[in-house]
Amino acid sequence: MRASSLFTPPPNMTDAMRRARRHMLARTGLAWLVMMQVMMLAFPGYLRHGARAPDAQQSLEQAIVLMNWLSLVLCVPLVLYCAWPVWRGACRALSRRRVGMDVPVALGILAAFVPSVVATWRNAGEVYFDSVSMFVAFLLTARFLETCARQAVSGQPHESRDVELLRSADRLAFWFVCLQILLAAVVGLYWWNVQPDHAVAVTVALLVMSCPCAMSMSVPSALAARHAARLRAGADGVRDPAALDRAMRRVARQNLHGSLAWHLLMAPLAACGWVQPWVAAITMLLSSLAVAANAWRLTRPVDGGAGGRQAAAQPV
Repeated sequence: MRASSLFTPPPNMTDAMRRARRHMLARTGLAWLVMMQVMMLAFPGYLRHGARAPDAQQSLEQAIVLMNWLSLVLCVPLVLYCAWPVWRGACRALSRRRVGMDVPVALGILAAFVPSVVATWRNAGEVYFDSVSMFVAFLLTARFLETCARQAVSGQPHESRDVELLRSADRLAFWFVCLQILLAAVVGLYWWNVQPDHAVAVTVALLVMSCPCAMSMSVPSALAARHAARLRAGADGVRDPAALDRAMRRVARQNLHGSLAWHLLMAPLAACGWVQPWVAAITMLLSSLAVAANAWRLTRPVDGGAGGRQAAAQPV
């Protein structure tokens, strides 16, 4: 039997699901390639404020201008193609007069990309192409993990308690997004009046952190882990199904509450201007990976032969 994990393709995978996974993987891979190149191009900008001779400083400024234009060229397909699911989801949510998780993501990308284009065109001001590329790449990575987790449990029967867990996670993510957008707007206006040079960076950091990727995949990843543990158990079945269900719900709550606590901890730091947009992007990815790792514990075999049967009986 093929080894099962949180992200093993389900046996009932349809062509539409397979295309969705393939396209998302292609977008994610391209986003990572662009991100790595843009990060290298952004390196001269990190050296701008060092002490050096006037002629060396002039050469550095010329290099920065060239690197900014190259970064702009690379970020155009990133924003238009790689982030296309974000624009589609945001437009769909706004057309229904709803605030989905794609709306703050779209706002975050626009808030960083548009001022960077203007600064590059005018050759004045800060650019955030590195933050844009990191955000899109890390976001698509988290979305790919979430898609795999949701596909792994698609078509599987769920108890009413499982459905309620999914609904509670969606409700929490919805209200979190609404409050984060409001916080970003208020804090952004404050910084615009107090210190305009930092207003864009603070607003972008808050919008990046408003993406509830970890919360959205908290319950699906736990459900996928339970399904993987059942598959690992094989024909003999899980030794204690009730214990596995309790462990799944416990892990789901840990993921949901832990990701919320992480966001609440980082939000005041970002509002104070202590978190750069690229740092916010990294924290967003780390929280999603932490959720996946915590759910994966349900699938760990305790011994070589028992597989998920023994793991299900262990306290989590």
